[in-house]
Amino acid sequence: QVQLAESGGGLVQAGGSLRLSCAASGLTFSRYRMGWFRQTPGKKREFVATIRTSSDITVYAASVKGRFTISRDNAKNTVYLQMNSLKPEDTAVYYCAAGRSVVATGMENYDYWGQGTQVTVSS
Repeated sequence: QVQLAESGGGLVQAGGSLRLSCAASGLTFSRYRMGWFRQTPGKKREFVATIRTSSDITVYAASVKGRFTISRDNAKNTVYLQMNSLKPEDTAVYYCAAGRSVVATGMENYDYWGQGTQVTVSS
């Protein structure tokens, strides 16, 4: 059974940093593209970042580019999201996802999802 478990969320002041982790099990991690999405109440889940299997290509949403960094450790079956210069509008539940599609940014391109971790940025 595939499981994705996010951790590292919390409350932080604007301008601060957080590092999210997502530990994967039940799949051959190195064969999956990994992504991060986020969702706020009443809104559609939106793409944040993705990283290809060998970490050679990353893609970011325009709203986080230059502030967030996605990385992965295939030996640890873990993907990370380093979030710097956080803004109140980054407040959301953050989800990690795993997929085999070559297309990176749509929810429909991911097969497995975690339960999410709450990130709250105070002004």
